[in-house]
Amino acid sequence: MRINQRKCIGCRLCVPYCPGLAIKYTSDSKCVVDEDRCFECYACLRSKICSEEAFETTPLEWPRELRHLFSSVVTQHEVSKIAGRGTEEMKTNDVTDRFRVGDVGFTIDVGRPGIGTTLQEVEKIAMAVAKKGVEFEPVNPLTELMVDVKTGKLRDDVKNERVLSCIIEFKVNQNKALEVIRALEDVGKQVSTVFSVGCICRAQADGTIPMKKIFDDEGVFYRPNGKTNIGLGRPSNFSQEVGK
Repeated sequence: MRINQRKCIGCRLCVPYCPGLAIKYTSDSKCVVDEDRCFECYACLRSKICSEEAFETTPLEWPRELRHLFSSVVTQHEVSKIAGRGTEEMKTNDVTDRFRVGDVGFTIDVGRPGIGTTLQEVEKIAMAVAKKGVEFEPVNPLTELMVDVKTGKLRDDVKNERVLSCIIEFKVNQNKALEVIRALEDVGKQVSTVFSVGCICRAQADGTIPMKKIFDDEGVFYRPNGKTNIGLGRPSNFSQEVGK
């Protein structure tokens, strides 16, 4: 993203709209985009705050185009066809039944507006949990960038790209879930960004939630959230296909 200097009148109304803090006011009384910090999210352009229409998109080549793909909520990734950062099913489990009894799913939401992250920092987190034998979500856009899903290693040519945020998604057997939490606590001290952790598991027949007891016993802080899924999102022939 760039600001056409001939059109810019230096009103600075656009500055608060940049989640990457990349719009700067210069001594020439103009606003410019720091392209190193820019996430290519196009929030400034979509806001329509510029009365002079000074914002201009620039051609995005690989790997810089990843900034836009991960930072814009309206643009689909070419392979996964997902818009933004992660899948819906890792949080709803409503259509594909990804998580069975005994499985625990994790979403690691890396980066935030004003902070962001590099994919190199994301790799550190992915590699830390990979050592615990996790299964990365195959249709997640970040998984597409891994050269080895066993180790969580990313392609070398993408690591310097900055994104607003992205989500690492995976599942693991319930008996290793606490090991994953401990690994995340350790790697959290080694990265220069922020991340939040979501944990997904099936309630048992009596209504108890297995991970709640594990977290309570180990003193792990959490904020409980609940979703009741009754399969309304599934295709009408889903149960028949599963039966086969």
